[in-house]
Formats: sequence, C-alpha cells, structure tokens
Amino acid sequence: MKDVAIIGLGCAGYTAAIYTARYKLDTVIIGDVEGGMGMSAAEVGNWPGEIDIKGPDLMQKYKDHALSFDNVDLVSGRVENVGKVGKVGEGFSLTMQNGDVIEAKAVIFATGSNKRHLGIPGEEEFSGKGVTYCATCDAFFYRDKTVAVLGGGDSAVEGAAIAAQVAKKVYLVHRRDEFRAEPFWIDKVNEKDNIEFVLHTNALEVLGEQKVTGLKIDTPHNGSDVLDVDGVFIEVGSIPAVDLPQQLGCELDDRGHLKVDDAMRTNIKGAFAAGDVSSGSNHFAQFSTAAGEGSIAANSVFSYLQGGE
Repeated sequence: MKDVAIIGLGCAGYTAAIYTARYKLDTVIIGDVEGGMGMSAAEVGNWPGEIDIKGPDLMQKYKDHALSFDNVDLVSGRVENVGKVGKVGEGFSLTMQNGDVIEAKAVIFATGSNKRHLGIPGEEEFSGKGVTYCATCDAFFYRDKTVAVLGGGDSAVEGAAIAAQVAKKVYLVHRRDEFRAEPFWIDKVNEKDNIEFVLHTNALEVLGEQKVTGLKIDTPHNGSDVLDVDGVFIEVGSIPAVDLPQQLGCELDDRGHLKVDDAMRTNIKGAFAAGDVSSGSNHFAQFSTAAGEGSIAANSVFSYLQGGE
C-alpha cells in the first residue's frame, strides 16, 4: 500500500508529489491527461521566476521535478472508482480503467476541471470539425481563416488574442458588454485590429455541412444573425471534476467544488483536495493557487500519516 495516491497530472498534483516526496512518503501520481489544464495556456506571464513561458513547457518542468524523486511513481491511465479499504482511516482503493487496483493510506484529489459545453444545436455534431474547446491549443489550424471565440473570461480573451496572431479575423462573442478577464489580456485584444467584439450576444446554433460554416446568434451583427466563420472556439468556463471524490461522499460547495478546510481536508478522513477542483482558493484558478494548495495538501497528508487529523 502506498502512503499517498495523487489523482491528477496538473499543477496541483505535481506540486503535491514534490512535497510528499520530500516528506519521504511513498507516492503514486495518477492521471490520463498530461499537464491538465496547464497544457492549454499558450503564454504564462504570472508564474514567479518565469517572465514568459508556455504552459506545456511549464508543465514539463513540474513533471520532471516530481519524477526526479525515487519515491514517486507515475501511472498513466484513468481512475474509474475510488473506495475505502477496511475501516475508516485504513486507506483507499483506486480501480483503474484497465482493472488494476492501487491502494494508498491517503488520497489527494487534484482532478481539475472539464470544459463547459453550451449545449446548442450543432455543437456536438461539429466537435472536432470546427468546434473546439481550447482556442490556444487549436488556433494554429485556422491560419488565414475566420473564427469565433465565445466567452468573456481569461481563457476566451487570451484565446482570442492568440487566435488573432494566425487567423484572418476573430469575432469575440460575449453575452455581456464587459469582460471578466485580466486587464492584461483585455489590452492584448484591444491592440489587435483583426478582432471584432460581438457583445450582448448569445450563440444559438453552430452551422455547417461537413464542417463549420457559421454561427447563428441572437442579436444581429452588421445586419445579420449569422457570423460566417470556419471555426468556433467555446471558452465559457469549466466544471470541477468531482465524480471520483463524490464516490467517497466528499461534500461540495454551492458552486460545485470540493469543500475543503484550510488544511485542504475534505469531510472524508484521509481524503484531501487541491487545485481547480477545490474551494481552497476562493475559486481563483491560477498556477500559483494550485501550487499553493498542492503543497498544503501534501503537508496535511504528512501530518495525517504521523497521527494527526
């Protein structure tokens, strides 16, 4: 039985592994998505010590650091079920998709979040055929084309700025008249002369035949309720990945995140959480907050295994 199993290969998970390794805990880190949401960050300008670094490069550094310890194992794959071993406090059993079972005395859920879908007609039909959920990942494929980016947060505004570097034209479609993104990214999109704001507007339907040809909207823009586009990037937030911890009975807050205390403890003894899935940083999903939560969770696991709460 491992001392701790960390589920999630993102910022919080790797940071937790670095700390549990330094605490000399026998650690396994598990996941099927390398780098988590960090892989979709084209430019990271707010990680201390790195003025400018690409998200995938930063995540590779996290991984290399975590795996530099002899007492950290990485298992690539999806965890399907999480259960308790024996009596309360004796440990946890993690069943992998391939049937393998991993047991650990404590578990840290660093499962992150999943991209939110709009649920409009044509969205699923054209997924992978012009509809994507990561503008910064897929903008390269739309060189000299016209695209629409939907949303008003950091991922949408950053995505529009990145897409504008290669696309002929970018429509930034937002249901409100103000963006929630960092002023840094708002300044970036304002600097681009090939980004056109489409505000107070909702997307109604993705149009196309073999691939995306347009986006139907509820407020006419330049006299038309259809934007002629080759791609639609949906960046309307994310949903915490709480399916596994809910199998244990972990409680959620009113926004659907795992409810944790200041030690990153869930309501289940021996189960901790860190990163985008948790409520620990006032829902402020950043590399720095995820790293902070991961380190706190690791410290709490160490205390727990030493006989603390």
